[in-house]
Amino acid sequence: MIKAIEYFLEIIRGALVTSRHFIVNMWFHILNLFGIKTKRKGAVTIQYPEEKKELAYRHRSLHRLLKRDNGRPRCVACQLCATTCPSECIYIEAAEDPDDDEFQKYPATFIIDLSRCCFCGFCVEACPEDALRMDTQKIEIAEYNRRDLIYDLTKLTQ
Repeated sequence: MIKAIEYFLEIIRGALVTSRHFIVNMWFHILNLFGIKTKRKGAVTIQYPEEKKELAYRHRSLHRLLKRDNGRPRCVACQLCATTCPSECIYIEAAEDPDDDEFQKYPATFIIDLSRCCFCGFCVEACPEDALRMDTQKIEIAEYNRRDLIYDLTKLTQ
């Protein structure tokens, strides 16, 4: 009998906690509706296409390849990003560069398949030349065709 009473007391205690959270959040929604307490961080709905939430500085978004001063990609085709990628979405073909004395190799093809990418950021961490970054702040990458999610060298260096 005592366990049954303790059981119902815990149910009532949980219902009170839930009710308290509901009332507090509803109160802040009402204040936000009338323009009061608009700076509160919490459960306030953002109207997405019109209002965009500010992304964190370290947010991992769409990839980009950095260029050198001469306009060529900074990548030296070392294959480290493709090796560390857990979803195997990076494909690189290296080519010899006879004109450049400092860097002998460059990527003839550099392809990232975003339909397979899990945006883990391992490729960015593995790059010794700091050529690959995920700081474009572009998160809207939905496409109607999967072929449009394959980013090659020209798309990545734009």
